[in-house]
Amino acid sequence: MNSKYNFQYFQGSSLSDLFAQDITDASYGFILNYPATASWAAYPNRKKYFIQDGSSEATKTSFDKICQKEPWKNLAVLGEGIPGIVIIPPPKLLLEYWQEHFGFNHSNIEMMDCSTYLDDLGRNERFDKLITLFPFDCLKPEKHAVDSDTHYRLLSKVTLDELGVQCPKYKTYNLHQVNLQDIQLPQFPYLIKTSHGLSGEGTYIIKSPSDLNYCLEEIRKYLAIKLLDTIIVSEFVKNEVQNYCVQFYVNKAGEITLIGTTGQLVTPEGNYLGGLIDYRKTDMSKFFEMIANVGQYAHKHGYFGVIGFDVLENQDGQLFAIDANFRVNGSTSLCLQRHTLLRLGKGVAKYSGSYRMEGTLESILITLKPELDRKDLIILSALEKVKYGKIYTELYAIATGETIEKMQSIEQKLQNKGLQLLS
Repeated sequence: MNSKYNFQYFQGSSLSDLFAQDITDASYGFILNYPATASWAAYPNRKKYFIQDGSSEATKTSFDKICQKEPWKNLAVLGEGIPGIVIIPPPKLLLEYWQEHFGFNHSNIEMMDCSTYLDDLGRNERFDKLITLFPFDCLKPEKHAVDSDTHYRLLSKVTLDELGVQCPKYKTYNLHQVNLQDIQLPQFPYLIKTSHGLSGEGTYIIKSPSDLNYCLEEIRKYLAIKLLDTIIVSEFVKNEVQNYCVQFYVNKAGEITLIGTTGQLVTPEGNYLGGLIDYRKTDMSKFFEMIANVGQYAHKHGYFGVIGFDVLENQDGQLFAIDANFRVNGSTSLCLQRHTLLRLGKGVAKYSGSYRMEGTLESILITLKPELDRKDLIILSALEKVKYGKIYTELYAIATGETIEKMQSIEQKLQNKGLQLLS
């Protein structure tokens, strides 16, 4: 460990345990879903806190992802200290599975009407402050646990070079002040990013004229629907050997607790697929200075909560921060399984939101019961769907093993039983 810092690993297994130290001064709740901009959203973020979640109705992040699969994944590991605000209830069988395997009673689920929930929360005296993944246009500013303007600025790709960490050189352009066609672009390869893209949306790796044409067309669509102010044009990190997500918690006093570091699984286009972790071998000390600087910056600006920043390592061992997410991250739930799985002798685990299996959740729980009982597979979220008359279930899940080889062997057995991992 880096002797200059005395950072300790979080010893709990839930989000409630993480936030416990900071929620004694008022009554807190956790809104588990992101805001959206699609036509189905009762409270679209189209006024101030723009989020790039698709440049057209056809490409918007779907209702089931934003309101069901993603919130349920965090609800699974929420624990019992913070009420979790949910606008679509998880299936009863999924809830029963969580209760058995995570050990939480989930009595703190706060069901609210998806068409009125932000108005209801604004009037609701039960909740003084609400923890969010992203600020909501339609939630009163004073109800946000972190100042909403501050949170929005922290979540912007523009702030990366202010965090005190090495990052690729980039330039920022306000598209209301400069014409898109007047921007001087570097030589291929490089990246163009929108300020607040969701889950890889709004990040474009530019390696050819066709990549650039596609990107510019997308940006023009965002401008046309008035959901974008700012882009950045960034250097491309060459000779990358590792892609990490480094996660920690910073409390209201500015103290830091380590959550974990995952190896990120991404598509060649940069879309997030999941994370891989080796609980025993992961040495976070090489990130300590970065963690300290990001944590100090967050604290100075009044932020408390989970932070995950993405880091690329090149073949020379240089570390470049490429993104910082001041919120619960995609693989936070994976990191929180650390102590549970190590007690079972399982040192390696992989999270993915791209599992699918034919049949209902009930049939899957029966088919995979031996693996689920051994925690070879941990289900975080499950949603039944029908296509061409056939029922299948989409799963967010964690595959585990004593070593990476054993985990891969378990994955193969699960695949033989019908569990598919879609890329």
